Amino acid sequence: MIKLIHALFLEAATKAFEGAEIAPETIEITLATQEKFGHYQCNSAMRLAKILHKNPREIAQQMVLHLDQAIFQEVSVEGPGFINLTLSASYLSERLNLILRDPRLGVVSEHKGRRYIVDFSSPNIAKEMHVGHLRSTIIGDSIARLFEFLQADVVRLNHVGDWGTAFGMLIAYLRQSEPEVIARKKQVDLPTLMQFYRASKARFDEDEAFKQEARQSVVALQAGDQQALAAWEMICEISRSAYKEVYSLLDIRIEERGESFYNPMLSDIVADLEEKGLVTLSEGAKCIFHEGIKIPLMLQKSDGGFNYDTTDMAAMVHRINEEKAERIMILTDAGQALHFELVEKTAIAAGYLDPAKVRFDHITFGVVLGTDGKKFRTRSGHVERLMDLLTGAVDAARKILVEREGALSEKELSEHAEILGIDAVKYSDLSCNRKSDYVFSYERMLRFEGNTAAFILYSYVRIISIKRKIEGLDMQELYKSSLISLEHPSEVSLGLHLLRFSDVLEQMAQDLLPNYLTDYLYMLAQKFNQFFRDCRVQGDARQNERLLLCELAARTLEQGLSILGLKTLDRM
Repeated sequence: MIKLIHALFLEAATKAFEGAEIAPETIEITLATQEKFGHYQCNSAMRLAKILHKNPREIAQQMVLHLDQAIFQEVSVEGPGFINLTLSASYLSERLNLILRDPRLGVVSEHKGRRYIVDFSSPNIAKEMHVGHLRSTIIGDSIARLFEFLQADVVRLNHVGDWGTAFGMLIAYLRQSEPEVIARKKQVDLPTLMQFYRASKARFDEDEAFKQEARQSVVALQAGDQQALAAWEMICEISRSAYKEVYSLLDIRIEERGESFYNPMLSDIVADLEEKGLVTLSEGAKCIFHEGIKIPLMLQKSDGGFNYDTTDMAAMVHRINEEKAERIMILTDAGQALHFELVEKTAIAAGYLDPAKVRFDHITFGVVLGTDGKKFRTRSGHVERLMDLLTGAVDAARKILVEREGALSEKELSEHAEILGIDAVKYSDLSCNRKSDYVFSYERMLRFEGNTAAFILYSYVRIISIKRKIEGLDMQELYKSSLISLEHPSEVSLGLHLLRFSDVLEQMAQDLLPNYLTDYLYMLAQKFNQFFRDCRVQGDARQNERLLLCELAARTLEQGLSILGLKTLDRM
């Protein structure tokens, strides 16, 4: 809607002030700050006054005079030049009937066919996924789902840490202390592998001979030694198996492309950056310095080894040149902001990244806190395993459902508990501005009131219940025989909000803030409940019209939840 109204006002301003250059960005259309002011506002008169050297109220009046008002019920100029806009109920009804019959709910995307890369989750091989991986995984998945719905060609990448000194330590330890594991005669799980890693780290710090052997193992691995590679592949397989359980529970699709993938490219990247005159030797290390930033990007250590700076530069080049990405989005905590600023600046300086052709977004987020306001940890002080966190949510949801829905079969109870528990975790995270920290609380996230997954799901279930109670209801036949017609103020309020779905998705695509969508869905659920309170559906003379409005609300809720990575329930 905002795009349509923006176009009408740009046309009106161009006609009203013929000869003046009216740039599209000077026209500002926003939602009305309060319902009493109408549906939308145009606040451009002040900005245009500086360009046209005219009184802002006079500018607003001239724009209104030249505005095509066919879709508006009321247009008024208030104060120094604010234009309040109220759409007509007939136009709202007409638009709603169009999007009701559109599988994409009226969403037309400018992202269609464009190639986007979303790099998220990114655990370290040989280490369990913990609470620190929660936000990258959930937020990254929602952003990937958004652009998939917007018909972009999305590549979901899991840039796992699967290379470097840690693997040399672990391989050396397994050779010395667990030869049966190396020989694949003894099966171990990821928690056991982590114990081996901790033991290898302790030995590395204390035993000089072991430290040398570990370093030799790294060299052998990087050189392609078959025994070292076989041990490394086994370590990766054990880790992937554990990660797959987490991703399955979270309903995450992701393609692994770890640091090792870029290893063959590192020498060429360093050589190319040297040839371009960007590299400076600093205490034997090859670095790239940028004005205003004290810390350099270190491409190669003084001992000749590469690090994640080198790997991330190689990843950037590969994604631009080979993947042909038009937008690259990387999700990590805010602590990595400086690192990716250096990577981006280096890529631009080297000519790899042209911001006019490829958009780069480093998407940061805050940390998950416990109820004590500190970083979330177990009672013993350890970082919480992500799988334990998720199964805890499912268990808590199960207890709630037993109290609310005693008639569920055991199979239904297990399925519903998993959906409600995982939805609650995801929604609680996504409903917070990702840049902020948030407190993790099962009790809070599983409430049936307020901005929670349970409240949204209950509103969806209420619509399903309405349809279930009407005997012989055939929605497909209803689509053919009836039309939405808005009359009651609660119908108009709900209908207007439904029309804003496309605007919200585009805003989320621009700013990469999933809480835009959660806020929209929360308000949609509230407006539907107000409509349900004020407008009888079953048995009313306007039953069919209102059923179609209910159907559109249900489809919008379901699609919005799907973009966030949430599933729906048909009863609660």
